[in-house]
Amino acid sequence: MEKHIDEELGIMKDLVMQMWNLVGRQLDKAEESLLTCNKELANEVVLTEKVCNNMDNKISLACENFIALNNPVAIDLRLALAILRINSNLERIGDFAEGISRFVIKDMTDKLDENDLKQLKLKEMFNNVNYMCDINKKAFLEEETNDLGKVFERDDAVDDINLKSKSVVANMIRTNPNKAEEYLCLYSVIKKVERIGDRCNNIAEEIIFYLDANVVKHTR
Repeated sequence: MEKHIDEELGIMKDLVMQMWNLVGRQLDKAEESLLTCNKELANEVVLTEKVCNNMDNKISLACENFIALNNPVAIDLRLALAILRINSNLERIGDFAEGISRFVIKDMTDKLDENDLKQLKLKEMFNNVNYMCDINKKAFLEEETNDLGKVFERDDAVDDINLKSKSVVANMIRTNPNKAEEYLCLYSVIKKVERIGDRCNNIAEEIIFYLDANVVKHTR
């Protein structure tokens, strides 16, 4: 029975890693399309979103069936629940990547001005959330939580950039009022990147729950 449970958990871990890699590629493409105004690349992200949704459904069903049929306890139960919740957060990150790409396709007229890009610190935001994703993945694979504090630190940095972006976008609108609607949509994109950071934060909390049996949600 124990071997059977271990095999099922191994399959679910493999599935969630596939989802992780898929969403990571979606995020990379969304970032590049935004920074370069590459509508073709953005369209690839939108078309691949269905694959993410299908993978999300597959993992959710596998976790629910595992819990219902095996009645797991202790670390086995924590792992199944963590996979279920990590998968949900990954799916939302995929949704945000799609939303960023749809902005590029529908609302973006040309590449962002280098000075505006520097003021908004968009590259820094993406660097932070990508780093958070990498730390989470490494912690999950290696079953080690020591580095996860870096995820929470980077989330604070992303939040700070997001807060300061409002005044930057307002100044961009004052400088170029003809693009006011586009810049307002851009501000929504910045909020999406900030929400990706929040989802990475959630994933770190789930990994700590799984490995350390410690609930840190709402308590940090």
